[in-house]
Amino acid sequence: MQDKSRDLYFIAIIPPRPLLDEIRVIKERFRDRFGAGHALKSPAHITLQMPFKRSSSGEGMIAATLRKFAMAERGFRVILDGYGAFPPRVIYVKIADPDPVRSLHRRLREILLSELDFCQEEIMEEIKPHITVATRDLSKTAFSEAWPEFREKQFTGHIDVSSIFLLKHNGSHWDILMEFKFR
Repeated sequence: MQDKSRDLYFIAIIPPRPLLDEIRVIKERFRDRFGAGHALKSPAHITLQMPFKRSSSGEGMIAATLRKFAMAERGFRVILDGYGAFPPRVIYVKIADPDPVRSLHRRLREILLSELDFCQEEIMEEIKPHITVATRDLSKTAFSEAWPEFREKQFTGHIDVSSIFLLKHNGSHWDILMEFKFR
């Protein structure tokens, strides 16, 4: 039974508007051509902390902790380069060098454990940074049709990462709740 008194959140890097819109168009293509629209339920993002449940009364503490964390971080650039897949259902935009994102995740992980009382099971041990464009509702048949096409497609871009975001599920999709800017 789902606990209704707790809300669902996650923490991510979100690209700036032009890239956000460009990736949304790709997600819409997956919905229109392959019937896979689940990825449209959230803005394009690189997940830093998978969805977790907390009481909305704790949002202030989460925000204060993430604000303090972000103020100690320095910006960096993420280069997007082509497409990748987690067969048999996920296609994503690849990140050329995931190490800066992984380092950010490790530092965030420590703060979540020490200051927000997350338990080990709530936090991803390691992440594979990427931006999902088609996910769980992409059928295996549609995946086998789409992946050969997208494996060869070019996608280039970059994100100058200067903040992290807290997102909250509203019952049907994810909304950006707060942005935490780096120093």
